[in-house]
Amino acid sequence: MSSSAANVPSMDGKTVIITGGNSGIGKAAAVDLARAGARVIITARSNERGTAAVADIAAASGSDKVELSLFDLADLSSVRAGAADLLERCPRIDVLLNNAGLILSDRTLSADGYEATFAINHLGPFLLTELLQQRLIESAPARIVNVASTAHNFARKGMVFDDLMAEHSYHQMEIYGRSKLANILFTTELAKRLAGTGVTANSLHPGSVATGYARDGDTNGFMAWGVKLYAPFSLTPEKGARTSVYLCSSPDVEGVTGTYFAKCKPKTPSANARDEAAAAQLWEVSEQLIAQAPSR
Repeated sequence: MSSSAANVPSMDGKTVIITGGNSGIGKAAAVDLARAGARVIITARSNERGTAAVADIAAASGSDKVELSLFDLADLSSVRAGAADLLERCPRIDVLLNNAGLILSDRTLSADGYEATFAINHLGPFLLTELLQQRLIESAPARIVNVASTAHNFARKGMVFDDLMAEHSYHQMEIYGRSKLANILFTTELAKRLAGTGVTANSLHPGSVATGYARDGDTNGFMAWGVKLYAPFSLTPEKGARTSVYLCSSPDVEGVTGTYFAKCKPKTPSANARDEAAAAQLWEVSEQLIAQAPSR
């Protein structure tokens, strides 16, 4: 696995948590940050895949500080258990990279009964961040990095709060785009709420990356065909990870918060993504959905 880690500042003594670090850009980011000296904990829902990824990352980075935390972002009770595990193991958390995400061809429900794309791409990371927030503040200066996407532009009607669960209409790219819009709006509101704590929050577009997010049976039909057709023109995961790694490590963005990045530079997202009222509303709705989720 090639890497751009030669340009990554020293991360010695820092602890980095990466959701979905068992594949794609999350795995590539883990290699770069581990090679730079960080203690890296990747999260995964599969013990087999997660354990294999830890071995791969350790071998590629030459680090013996790569670990696994097992939980499922599609299940809020599992997220709570995962956060408890991380808090027990990590006396400090310097970086939280909310990287995991997926796209689904068909409408399915999460373990809590929520539309799965929204639940996995937004609600799970929202809750995890909330549960780890105090430890991040105690470790300040610290960083929260949320992987969004230029696909947020597909959410032309914004968040559509009266149909967040896509019960009335489900078009996979629109729903995926809405979840990525949620990532940016969440980052905006989070940065505002963390002002003065020493913890920054930024989001990013990684580029069109050749990862497995649409190749594990999550998509079918035209979308699956499109992924295969476009794959030769996509960025490698290593190149796609560069902006994530930059936001996790670079002194250039120390103190920068509430900003959306692409190619390691600030970029203006869509008008819907700059709607601060929608960002505040999404936060309140997300809190309500988490509170309503059945405890198991």
